[in-house]
Amino acid sequence: MQKLVEGIHHFQRNYFSQEQKLFETLVEGQYPQALFITCSDSRIDPSRLTQTKPGELFILRTAGNIVPPYGAVHGGEAATIEYAVSALEVKDIIVCGHSHCGAVAGLLNPKLIEKMPAVKSYLQLAESTRRIVEENYAYLTDPQQRLMLTVEENVLVQLESLRTHPSVAAAIGRGKLNLHAWVYEFETGEVFSFDPDKGQYLPIQHRADFAVETAHMLPPI
Repeated sequence: MQKLVEGIHHFQRNYFSQEQKLFETLVEGQYPQALFITCSDSRIDPSRLTQTKPGELFILRTAGNIVPPYGAVHGGEAATIEYAVSALEVKDIIVCGHSHCGAVAGLLNPKLIEKMPAVKSYLQLAESTRRIVEENYAYLTDPQQRLMLTVEENVLVQLESLRTHPSVAAAIGRGKLNLHAWVYEFETGEVFSFDPDKGQYLPIQHRADFAVETAHMLPPI
């Protein structure tokens, strides 16, 4: 706890004093560039990863970056998505998974979460991800490769869940919203973006068009 308190002091003495004008403008409102949906995992820091300042990124964090289909649960996820699209009028939504995801590991191995009923219940929302991997990638036996592939598939599944939200579907229909599938590998700093034309994730710096506008394509089976 002491480290957190010291961090606040450092923030006030250094960062805030340097960016005071920025913080004063935030009183007038927020105009984020994108809604960034990612995992609750403490190892991923969206603002640091994207080098964005306060007010530039609207962030939603859930276990396993899961996006419940519209109406599936009465939680804050749907409200956050609707507010971002309808009130803030973000132009882009990014779903970003990450390497070594504990939630995805629990999805693949239920024994890891058998004593956490709330986690187990929430991960049932990603059952489609588990089925895709279980039924189409049985040949993939290496645990780390299987985990990473599941992370990648899960991001694509969550994009499809996003489309069930009326505000998202309407904005896409008007050509006002783009969806993006990213995977962050925190041990290397690499970010991969899904290319629907090639049906695979590519290093983000190699892509000119980042949007995923069509139903996702599975890698070759």
